[in-house]
Amino acid sequence: MDQIQEEKLDIRERGAGQQALDRRLFMQLQVFSGCTDTAPLVEALEKGGVEGALYLDINDPQGVGVLAVSEEPAFFVAGLRAVFNAPPFASFRHRPEFAMLGRTYASGYEPDLADWLLKRPRRVVANPQFPWAVWYPLRRTGAFARLAPKEQGAILREHGTIGRAYGEAGLAHDIRLACNGLDVADNDFVIGLVGSDLHPLSHLVQAMRKTIQTSKYIEKLGPFFVGRACWQHTTP
Repeated sequence: MDQIQEEKLDIRERGAGQQALDRRLFMQLQVFSGCTDTAPLVEALEKGGVEGALYLDINDPQGVGVLAVSEEPAFFVAGLRAVFNAPPFASFRHRPEFAMLGRTYASGYEPDLADWLLKRPRRVVANPQFPWAVWYPLRRTGAFARLAPKEQGAILREHGTIGRAYGEAGLAHDIRLACNGLDVADNDFVIGLVGSDLHPLSHLVQAMRKTIQTSKYIEKLGPFFVGRACWQHTTP
């Protein structure tokens, strides 16, 4: 008899101090054009039990973006799908090139894992003091995956230090989502930058251009969706 026992796969998220959690948020952005009145959209989203935000698209005078949040992936093909296939959304032009879907994840160092995965993203998305948002996907090059863990860590720390500085200054707050196998364009991550003003979000993207990760190991960025929230709601 074969004495080799297969190791049981553990796909839980892990944080500091041996925390482990098999829960995460899924977040999806869908963009539409042809909207001249957002009041019926807000009514439809609230009636459909949608958590998230409704954005006015800065680059399309009739454009809107819906960011939906749920722990259950089935919600996006059931409740949310029903909302989008009924008035008023059904009459709009869907813009699939801006569709983004990702899941919250942990790096292994989070002091409060549940807050990081489930609560903080909701707080950031629903904070009325952070109406501006920039959402975009990215894909790393294969060369990054082949680097030694120590080299990867140094590159990610440089990137993280800049992001934290903007967050601590109250200029920009980020939401990082993994989208491996979830994105039609084979992207690796979806990034959301939110804040009270638009310029700091643009400034943060500019600052990140100079990092080793962006300048050397990012194969593709975008498309970028830029919007201002006219409705925000999540469950505490």
